[in-house]
Amino acid sequence: MASRAGPRAAGTDGSDFQHRERVALHYQMSVTLKHEIKKLIYVHLVIWLLLVAKMSVAQLKLLSRDQVATPYQWEYLYLLSVAPSVLGLLSFPRNNISYLVLSMISVGLFSVAPLIYGSMEMFPAAQQLYRHGKAYRFLFGFSAVLVMYLVLVLAVQVHAWQLYYSKKLLDAWFTSTQEKKKK
Repeated sequence: MASRAGPRAAGTDGSDFQHRERVALHYQMSVTLKHEIKKLIYVHLVIWLLLVAKMSVAQLKLLSRDQVATPYQWEYLYLLSVAPSVLGLLSFPRNNISYLVLSMISVGLFSVAPLIYGSMEMFPAAQQLYRHGKAYRFLFGFSAVLVMYLVLVLAVQVHAWQLYYSKKLLDAWFTSTQEKKKK
């Protein structure tokens, strides 16, 4: 056996590692996918906190309406989107399949559905801005419709990747449980 600083063990050229046990692919995938989903959840939480801050400033009237527009209806619904993120994080320590499935379903209900509704709710204002160049709601001098559509596009991407990685993680966990049942 070789030490860290010393020479290689006698009688080996370093190519005898093939017989050693390796970590199964679904376990490697599980770790990688959990890490990716956690990153997406943290990005979602940043978006959510920014939305909460915007809504709080508007509701508490800390700034004038010229600075911060009144919230759209979809923003109130989107506040519920933090629940799927919490469920997703709770599913990771013990590979809890039921929490992950609940998280995936509730992402669709509490995250993606309000975003679709928001795109439809803001469409007339966006169309008016495009056709006539007039905006009636502002967010720190910028058109609130443009800013919120940018947030909406980013959030849709985050949730779409979250659902994609969650499905792949669910498949990896099912592979793991199927192999345990065979033994």
